[in-house]
Amino acid sequence: MSTINYRLISKILGSLLILESLFMLVCFFVSLGYHEDAMYSFVVSILVSLFGATIFHFIGNKADNTMSRRDAFLVVTLSWSFFSLFGSLPFLIGGYIDNFTNAYFETMSGFTTTGATIFDDVEDLPRGILFWRSFTQWIGGLGIVFFTIAVLPSLVGGSVKVFTAEATGPIKSKLHPKLSTSAKSIWVIFFTLSIACVASYKVLGMNWFDSINYSMTTIATGGFSTHNASIEYFNNPALEYVSTLFCFISGINFILLYRFIIRREAKSFFTNSELKFYMFMVALFTSFITIMLVVSNDYDIEHAFRCGIYQVVSFITTTGLFNDDAAKWPHVTWVVLAVCMFMGACAGSTSGGFKSIRCVMLLKVIRNEFRQMLHPKAVLPLRFAGANVPMQHRVTLLAFLSVYCLLCIVCAFSMIAAGVDNTNAITITISTLSNVGPTLGLEIGPTMSWNQLPDFAKWICSILMLMGRLEIFSVLIIFTPTFWQDR
Repeated sequence: MSTINYRLISKILGSLLILESLFMLVCFFVSLGYHEDAMYSFVVSILVSLFGATIFHFIGNKADNTMSRRDAFLVVTLSWSFFSLFGSLPFLIGGYIDNFTNAYFETMSGFTTTGATIFDDVEDLPRGILFWRSFTQWIGGLGIVFFTIAVLPSLVGGSVKVFTAEATGPIKSKLHPKLSTSAKSIWVIFFTLSIACVASYKVLGMNWFDSINYSMTTIATGGFSTHNASIEYFNNPALEYVSTLFCFISGINFILLYRFIIRREAKSFFTNSELKFYMFMVALFTSFITIMLVVSNDYDIEHAFRCGIYQVVSFITTTGLFNDDAAKWPHVTWVVLAVCMFMGACAGSTSGGFKSIRCVMLLKVIRNEFRQMLHPKAVLPLRFAGANVPMQHRVTLLAFLSVYCLLCIVCAFSMIAAGVDNTNAITITISTLSNVGPTLGLEIGPTMSWNQLPDFAKWICSILMLMGRLEIFSVLIIFTPTFWQDR
């Protein structure tokens, strides 16, 4: 095994910080347009980021473009960490957040599209800062490095290895032999959906600023809002149904969407077992919650269905927007929403969670195990999308589930020890590891900020958000002794 190419990693980090400076520049113009003092915090943040980029480029001077798998895992984890570090500057420099822990938590929540916020009143924030929060989620929706591969492929050497380290789901697939072409194709779908969402929100009554912000956080399945009451603020049933639709679409594998929309491969779209499982679970959970709200909370059928489907889709796609306070629902619905948080939507989408594809594979593994007990000598393949899933992928699946559950247990225990109540500790852990955002409980409910959490718990949450977004193993592998051994 070769040594880690620190020069190349440093060069890539420098390039990414330049890109982040350009993102901040967009927010500077937003603040400038609204004549806000926040524009000065963006100016300083841009200068500091460019200074950091210069240092990284100096260290990475004369770096070669040879990237190993170790380099790819390290550069992806460091990219998200440094993006969040420098992305917290506008909050700190402008005084909108008074300590580094909160600023880093908010920014990590943005880039990982988690949507958990420490702001008790977002409506007091300048529009430039609100735009930056939404923009971080839109950038992180398909991945920071993946965005770079699409826009500036020459900035990231060894892009195939980086894509593997950052992409979600157990089975990685491409549209085109050249990865940058695939990335551009997926970003075209992502951008088109964003524009369509903006137009739909505007037609249904939002102003342009809200339309753009809510579109970015909807398509990225992030959940940051420009109003404390989230989508409920508008009190518009049609808006809620449209938001549900775009959240649901964003939970579908973008490669599958591309093949359906561009290549007109309708058969493979509607026969995809992951998509069918995703749709079935949304329908099942929505039906259950609708019935419970009608019976227990005296909602009329339409209101119960609208709240049920919105919250189910929001939780299963790990978006986190809300149109009702689920903390006031029957506690049995919390179990359903917690399952949604854990499960997640499709791999290759902007959603987090365990992913529906893993749920399908796990069910097939269990089915095969029962068959194997009855027919010990039988050779039972595990097929997905017409292809046999190798044994190594099955082992990885079970390992991923084991580590996922172990992390939930350890982190929930740590938070309980830090003074967080049991219900919140468990749902906070699942929420951050699945990049959902809302939690279920009375102290920190689905409509409340996370500001009252102790700093110790916020750092645990920040790490869990990063691990959840990069699918756990891409981060954990860096902390293994084998990773750092040069042989």
